[in-house]
Amino acid sequence: MEKSPVFNKAYIWPFVLVTTLFFLWGIPNNLNDVLIKQFMKSFEINRFKAGLVQSAFYMGYFLLAIPAGMFMKRYSYKTGLVLGLFLFGTGCLLFYPAAQINTYGFFLFALFVIASGLAFLETGANPFIARFGNPETAERRLNFSQAFNPLGSISGVLIGTVFIFSGIEHDQTTINALKQAGTYDAYLHQETLRVTTPYIVIGIFVILWGLLMLFSKFPTIADDEKNDTRFSFSGLFKYGHFIKGVIAQFFYVGAQVGTWSFFIQYVQDYTGQPEKTAGFLLIGTLVAFAIGRFSATYLMKFIAPGKLMGIYSIINMLLVLVGIMFPGWIGMIAILLTSFFMSLMFPTIFALGIKGLGQQTKLGGSLIVMAIIGGAFWTPVMGYISVKTGSMALAFFVPLLAYLYISYYSFIGSKPDEKLLSAGQ
Repeated sequence: MEKSPVFNKAYIWPFVLVTTLFFLWGIPNNLNDVLIKQFMKSFEINRFKAGLVQSAFYMGYFLLAIPAGMFMKRYSYKTGLVLGLFLFGTGCLLFYPAAQINTYGFFLFALFVIASGLAFLETGANPFIARFGNPETAERRLNFSQAFNPLGSISGVLIGTVFIFSGIEHDQTTINALKQAGTYDAYLHQETLRVTTPYIVIGIFVILWGLLMLFSKFPTIADDEKNDTRFSFSGLFKYGHFIKGVIAQFFYVGAQVGTWSFFIQYVQDYTGQPEKTAGFLLIGTLVAFAIGRFSATYLMKFIAPGKLMGIYSIINMLLVLVGIMFPGWIGMIAILLTSFFMSLMFPTIFALGIKGLGQQTKLGGSLIVMAIIGGAFWTPVMGYISVKTGSMALAFFVPLLAYLYISYYSFIGSKPDEKLLSAGQ
């Protein structure tokens, strides 16, 4: 392959500012995996109800993705990113009143506000990076910036495991004794309060980062120059590779979120490890994810992105089958390894999906981000399967189905209509 520069070195500062956003939004995304386990304890809810954490979170993406795309089409990438950071920070700060009144629904609202901000960040940052240089290196550039996302994910789970998990897991006999002593409700409330400090610190930092970005000079991206205020989605639907990309992203995010959301529960169900150990094992999955993202960026110099993603999706189908058929340490290791091979999927699907959309890129990007609703849809489905069958392993048929579709998209569905693109449609 011909070597082209990955990014314009003349604009290194805005590139750093925006790439850092990929790290920042990884933190709340994977703190959710800890929150699910924590809320199951502190609010005494089952796996299906705890899965609503992801439903509330990804509903924010779903409802705000298109408004975010329209907002940035009317103004600019920078304006949308700053607004997204302020929403993100505000949602984090709402964790304090939510914990004080001790209401699960208020926490879900706070998560919705956080995700609303992240919808702006992902809708803006992904196409900004993809178009921030030579189109030939868009996939590599986006995979490079996205490689910092799992570092944020690792940080999120580490923060949650160390500062949110207390390590106190009472058996039924102890719970009955606490209830008789009248101290059980106080114990549950203390467990709920443990979530506040990490989110307050994150919220303050994110708002400060938004102010830094607000007063920084950004280059003008091609579609910002047009300042086109018309909003038309009809033109997007003639791009078959784009529509299939939206579907692929819907399946992928469901697989990723579902896998990480229930990984701790899988570990505890089949290996008997305590919550803190399971939390550190979840960090292991995210380390594998980070290594996979950086290595994929390098491999794409030699292997076409779509082909590499297709190979990885087939490998993940086999690993998930092992996790389903051999629950235990072998299955856990197999599920852990899927994170390495799923790592390139989000940015690669995104870059392939928006390729050739031209002035429709912002709106197209918003629809692909909107497909993140897959995390809200498939995670409760996995929880429901687990509750109904009594098997966490069987719930992993959902990621298996997702990787099957992604393999199709990789090898066949991502091919754009060259006649349509060359005609400048």
